[in-house]
Amino acid sequence: MWFKDFMFYLFVTVAMVNVMHFGFYLVGANIYDIWQAFRSNKPVKRSRKQRPLVSVLIPAHNEEKAIIRCLDSVRHSSYRKLEIIVIDDASNDNTAQLVMNYICKYPNRSISLLVMQKNRGKAGALNHALSRQAQGELIMTLDADSVLHKQAIKNAVSYFDNPKVAGVAANVRIMDSTRILGLLQKFEHMIGYRSKKFYSLANSEFIIGGVASTYRRNILKQVDFYDEDTVTEDIGLSLKVVSLGNRDHRIVYAADVVAMTEGVQTFGALVKQRYRWKMGSLQNLLKNRQLFANNGEQYSRMLTLYRIPMAFLGELLLLLEPLLLGYIIYLAFVFHTPTLILGAYITITLYILWTIWPDEHTSWPRKLQLTLYAPLMYFIFYIMNVVQYAAVIRCLFNYKQVLRQGESVGNWVSPERSGQPVELT
Repeated sequence: MWFKDFMFYLFVTVAMVNVMHFGFYLVGANIYDIWQAFRSNKPVKRSRKQRPLVSVLIPAHNEEKAIIRCLDSVRHSSYRKLEIIVIDDASNDNTAQLVMNYICKYPNRSISLLVMQKNRGKAGALNHALSRQAQGELIMTLDADSVLHKQAIKNAVSYFDNPKVAGVAANVRIMDSTRILGLLQKFEHMIGYRSKKFYSLANSEFIIGGVASTYRRNILKQVDFYDEDTVTEDIGLSLKVVSLGNRDHRIVYAADVVAMTEGVQTFGALVKQRYRWKMGSLQNLLKNRQLFANNGEQYSRMLTLYRIPMAFLGELLLLLEPLLLGYIIYLAFVFHTPTLILGAYITITLYILWTIWPDEHTSWPRKLQLTLYAPLMYFIFYIMNVVQYAAVIRCLFNYKQVLRQGESVGNWVSPERSGQPVELT
């Protein structure tokens, strides 16, 4: 009897948490869209002297399929006061030669190449450039397989007109694909990045990904650049910045700073990627555990009492998900109430549609196409659930690495790239 009571109250609690989140995300995203519309109607014009220099850092390891595509997108940026620095981290393919040829082809652009003879990993490559060459007031990092929207850098710079903004998270999109893995990652990113609109409004964002992330250089110096002892250097850096006090060192999400990136190409690569992300997230949350329920005046309560605790609770709920799913199926069969499953399906599908149609960077024909896929996504998302669950279990077995007591994480292996052409409008 106690088990049935436990499962009932657990089910009700999780359902209430999920409904609360859906409400926050829906309302927060809509308010953000209204704020963004007002903001875009007040453009700020700067003279050339007033524009800050932006250093675009592109770490690369065996990126011969994608590096030129990436450089082309930065070269075509509407923001011209740039220095572009490619850090070749011990590539054994043609990456360095392609970059050198590119520099010769476009000598009037400030493009440089730093070659590292030892594979130190992405964090080490970025620190190499930050300590030796980058001169920009603002620093943008860009994965070598990603592509920038023409207005992305200009839009990112505009957020720093607010002196309290320390970092800007970009709107990262997955390149179009009709494969199941491609669709899964595309929808996941669209839903996940829409939730960032609420986090930004609530001043509770603490994650800036590695694609088109932008920081003030003096803030990076203050936190001693990237840490090299975790497997997700981007999460580690953004957590270090908010640890300074996110009331005066805000991280904001910028829906108009658009970048495209490749999804992983195989299921095996997806499993490896999500394990790395999960491991890095846990490593950095534990490393910055002083943020948990911290009542310091320098922090927003939404960060320390909601966002950080929910990050930990989310991993616990993920572990309980198979148990809860089994309980829902049990109730549906025993009490002949398939509406429990049908209700979950309809709720998720409607939420997916509500993510697609307000999206400001998807064309109407593409929205119609994605709408046709939406009814299938509830079932396809279970692929990701299995992958995420396996990642958590693997982290539990490798708890010493979670606590950063294991081997060094310096080396870097890039996933397979398709190198497909991408057109951003």
